[in-house]
Amino acid sequence: MCRLELKVVKVERPEGVNVVIGQAHFIKTVEDLYEALVSSCPSIKFGLAFCESSGPCLVRVEGNDEELKGAAAKAALDIGAGHVFVIMMRDAYPINVLNAVKAVQEVCTVFCASANPLEVVIAETSQGRGVLGVIDGLRPKGVEGDKEVAERKEFLRKIGYKR
Repeated sequence: MCRLELKVVKVERPEGVNVVIGQAHFIKTVEDLYEALVSSCPSIKFGLAFCESSGPCLVRVEGNDEELKGAAAKAALDIGAGHVFVIMMRDAYPINVLNAVKAVQEVCTVFCASANPLEVVIAETSQGRGVLGVIDGLRPKGVEGDKEVAERKEFLRKIGYKR
């Protein structure tokens, strides 16, 4: 009989960094995600890490920012689930790169894209680990009113996503 253990991994990251966590299926994912990120947003600063799940089972790391490469590698190693990738980025939002990330042929799924506090729910067996889901941010405290609607619209215009 196989034993199953549930774990929660808190994703640590530098201040002001957005994170994308997903699952892919091939070692070339690292190079393909790198190309997708820089092609989508040339000014992006990022680190990405990919958990290889066969052969040497290493965390493969790429990026153009040493701090973010280190943070992505640590998060991927902490998650420790086969074929999971972690992208940590600055000077771009997930909305700038998400379609390109999802279009990478090896990408099977994207669990989250967020600047919120993140926890990854892991299932662990004697074979390894898998991601069950992601806890993205905090619980809702209520429903927005007129004031919050106005603030939301103002924020989107402030950051350039609406006119």
